[in-house]
Amino acid sequence: MGRIGDQIDSIKSVQLRQLFTQAISLGMIVTFSFIIWNGLMCVTGSESPVVVVLSESMEPGFKRGDILFLRMDKDPIRAGEIVVFNVDGRAIPIVHRVIKVHEHEDGEVNVLTKGDHNLGDDRSLYAHGQMWLQRHHIMGRAVWFLPYVGWVTIIMTEQPIVKYILMGALGLRVITS
Repeated sequence: MGRIGDQIDSIKSVQLRQLFTQAISLGMIVTFSFIIWNGLMCVTGSESPVVVVLSESMEPGFKRGDILFLRMDKDPIRAGEIVVFNVDGRAIPIVHRVIKVHEHEDGEVNVLTKGDHNLGDDRSLYAHGQMWLQRHHIMGRAVWFLPYVGWVTIIMTEQPIVKYILMGALGLRVITS
């Protein structure tokens, strides 16, 4: 009976080591993802260096599901640039084109935006009583894009069950590998 008990203890020890190794691997993946994201934030100067186009308002230039890579620097914002901005009271950033820029003598800049596919400017999207965006509203300028890759994000947002199935499958793969 002692020999069988030793074998069971040995199997339990191996399983515990495998579980510990898998937990460390998962932790390293999560940590590495945060490091990459924070590195991109430092390099691009944008609080959100990558965004997904969520609507058709920028067609035909950008389509729903395109991923935009952003950069933010001290260069002046110019009409014609594609910017991503936050509006007070809205959780989701907006991707639109700058159509007007007013530079003041004190260095302050007022910006008006519009979606390429929209008929009017974005004043109806801004916070109540707001007529212009200031520099602090702008998260970044689009410098590059990947078409359609953002559909994964859109599907997981619109169909949460897909997100849970995907996360469960990935978790199961990590546990069983």
